[in-house]
Amino acid sequence: MNTQALLIELGTEELPPKALPELAKAFADGIADGLLKRGLSIGEVHTLYSPRRLAVRIDDVQSEQPAQHSEVFGPYANIALDAAGQPTPALQAFAQKNGLSIDQLGRISDAKGERFVARSSRAGSLTLELLPEIVNEAVKAMPIPKPMRWGSRDTQFVRPVHWLVALYGNAVVPMSVLGLKAGRASCGHRFHAPEAVDIAHPENYVDTLRGKQVLVDPAERRQRISAQIATAVASVGKQADTPDALLTEVNCLVEWPVAILCQFEPAFLRVPHEALVSTMQANQKFFPLRETDGALSEYFIGIANIDSKDPAQIKQGYERVIRPRFADAAFFYDEDLKQGITAMAEGLASVTYQQKLGSYADKTGRIAALAESIARDAGLNFAQARRAAELSKADLQSRMVGEFPELQGIAGRYYAKAAGEPEAVADAIDEAYQPRFAGDAIAASKLGQVLAMAERLDTLAGGFAAGLKPTGNKDPFALRRNALGLARTLLEGGFDLRLDQLLGKAYLNVYEYCMTSAEQQTAAEVVSDKPGFWKKWLTELEVLKGDDHVDRYLEIQQFILDRLRGYFADKGYSERHFDAVNAVALESLPDFAKRLAAIAEFVGMPEAEALAAANKRAANILRKSAEEAAGSVNPALLQEPAEQELWQALQTVEDAIAPMLKSRDYIGVLRALSGLRKPVDAFFEGVMVNADDRNVRGNRLALLQVLTDQFNAVGDISLLA
Repeated sequence: MNTQALLIELGTEELPPKALPELAKAFADGIADGLLKRGLSIGEVHTLYSPRRLAVRIDDVQSEQPAQHSEVFGPYANIALDAAGQPTPALQAFAQKNGLSIDQLGRISDAKGERFVARSSRAGSLTLELLPEIVNEAVKAMPIPKPMRWGSRDTQFVRPVHWLVALYGNAVVPMSVLGLKAGRASCGHRFHAPEAVDIAHPENYVDTLRGKQVLVDPAERRQRISAQIATAVASVGKQADTPDALLTEVNCLVEWPVAILCQFEPAFLRVPHEALVSTMQANQKFFPLRETDGALSEYFIGIANIDSKDPAQIKQGYERVIRPRFADAAFFYDEDLKQGITAMAEGLASVTYQQKLGSYADKTGRIAALAESIARDAGLNFAQARRAAELSKADLQSRMVGEFPELQGIAGRYYAKAAGEPEAVADAIDEAYQPRFAGDAIAASKLGQVLAMAERLDTLAGGFAAGLKPTGNKDPFALRRNALGLARTLLEGGFDLRLDQLLGKAYLNVYEYCMTSAEQQTAAEVVSDKPGFWKKWLTELEVLKGDDHVDRYLEIQQFILDRLRGYFADKGYSERHFDAVNAVALESLPDFAKRLAAIAEFVGMPEAEALAAANKRAANILRKSAEEAAGSVNPALLQEPAEQELWQALQTVEDAIAPMLKSRDYIGVLRALSGLRKPVDAFFEGVMVNADDRNVRGNRLALLQVLTDQFNAVGDISLLA
């Protein structure tokens, strides 16, 4: 089989760096898939790109398609042939349409009988003939949200295109893409080697461009960036801060990277370091350098796209460009310190949080009440929890956050410490925003975790109370993210608190804010007479009866649990495991996790499948005849040995699992229950539940109810069947 290497390069103006890797992959995948769909074998696919080009090199591409065979199915014999076995007009038309005589048609049989088939073969097309269509299809399929036009052309692409290289082996592929005729002329570095450069063969592509100071292999380019940063860092004895996302973006901004070591005035280090780092990384794509203890240093590294004869000029330019932003940050920080965090908090009364939910001062008041309550229940410093909550949104009034929105919480930590607040309070203000993004850790301190939960509880309760439940991809208050953040904090923080009670407190705080004075009076009268209000407030708060707020409150808990499906799936738990636990009453999320782990282990036991099936059978019987079940089992009515044996086994197991349930030894409970397999199997094999005698039937149904209740003490085992 004859094969050759293939190279396609599309030269453009500078491509958007954040989209570049995805665009390059889509381009390469589209060409590779197009070859494979046409029956051509290919070797390794190399995705190559730089800011000014998208390229793919594919090894060992087959030179032509194998022979193409086709089958077209025609009429069945009962339609194709008349009573005398002669061709009907239907068969004649079918043969003529496919360019064959009746004798050249084949026959096949399927479930409906014998039918005629037209078979044909033709030589495969040459790869050179197929490539124009393949490449154009790949370009059209690329994910370009906002294509642009340029010049007088009608063609559209993510950026203007200037050249097209298309080589199959040594040969130029005769084709046009986006109005460009293919050739072998590429372009080198925009400044170092702007002239055209011919590519002799696909295998020479990377080396040829490297000689023109273009590193078209992104892995090689990234390695050079990392190596140059390491060299620069070693010269000053620092450590580079090189987040992967920034490395990737910088790698898409340069074709010939050169690291430039720079420095700013040490006086700026008094400014919150996060503001300086944000300016360097987000705005200028610079890499900050840190001391060996992790503290920010006055050094940073910029990556130039040119090997300058006078790098000092580039260094001065990089240092000059960040100075105004640093000066602004210093000014904002100083002015905020003069104002003080307490004054900032007082100013929240004039800032609307949400029309139906009041100002940010109203929100912090609700958060403070929740934080104090949670801290009391968790045995933590409730006074500090309240204080941290009262200051938690104050930095929204700061100039620093106005300029650097990503510093919410971080700025508050600095201002709280400057005001003499306890370190635990200041840290909690910052930690309350954690987890900030997918994969981020929860708050490190218990006080931070309390504040994070209080914040999210109020946001969820307020969002649902105000009718802001997410729809489709619209979630303006980030309720999905807040729900998962709350759940993760409860789980990973080990807070054994009832979720329904937490949500009840949060929702009532919000609802009371929304109530009229008359409604508040009614609610107060109801609450004052009922000390158990928090546990059953939904059914006992008369003012809520018949109100859609009841449904909204119930939705919040399920909304949170739904967010946990993906969380637990990532930990290896299946949907069946989750549903089994979700079907029983929720105590707390740590308790939920323990039950889930026990269910997952139970599924691996040899008795699990049979017991799950038996439990499902029992549940189905009870569902149909629940009203006939006796209130309790009467041992005197147990007639059959199998039901007597099951009753004795259930009593023994109940005594055994009671202390296990109390200590939440759920796997111990399920192991004990697994011993019921033999009497359960014997019961269903030898006992007719729907006996003619009504009393016997009701007693047997009651026995099944005891059985299912014991199994459902951990989770609904029937859902595992």
